[in-house]
Amino acid sequence: MGKKSRRPNKAAPGAKPPSDAPDAAYPSDGPSEEELNSLQTSSPSLQAKLDLLTDLALANDRGGFVNQFVPLDLTASDIAGYLQDLTTAPEADGQWKNLISEIAVIAAGRGVKKIEGDQVKNAVFFFQNPIFKECDREVSFNCTNGEWRAEG
Repeated sequence: MGKKSRRPNKAAPGAKPPSDAPDAAYPSDGPSEEELNSLQTSSPSLQAKLDLLTDLALANDRGGFVNQFVPLDLTASDIAGYLQDLTTAPEADGQWKNLISEIAVIAAGRGVKKIEGDQVKNAVFFFQNPIFKECDREVSFNCTNGEWRAEG
C-alpha cells in the first residue's frame, strides 16, 4: 500500500482540482484582432432581427428577407417592386449579394466602426462595404411597436 500524504490538501501533479476549488486564472493575451474589429448591437431584439435576416439570406429566401427587412410603411406595390429588383432585374444577383453581405457584416459586427442611436428605437451602423473595400456605408434601422426594420 502507498504512503499517506502528509499534505492532504495538495493535489497530485496533473490531477483535477476539487469541484469546490476556485477556477484557475490564466493570464490573457488581450482581445483578438477579430474582437477588436467587431462591434455588435447592444439590443437583443435588433440582434435577433439581424440574425433572422442573415438566416433568410443564407437560405436565399429573397421574399422572406424583403418582408422582414423593408420599412413597415411601404405599400404592397413598393414591396413587390423591391423584391422584383432583387430577383429579376438585370443586376438582381449583384444587388442581392451586396445587400446580404452588408447585413451579414452588421449582424456579426465585423468591420462595424460605430453604431449611433439609442439601439432601442433606432440604430445606425457605420462600416466598410465587404465587397467594395473603398466604399464606406451606413445602414439605419428603426423600431416601431417592437419591430425592427430598415429605414427607407
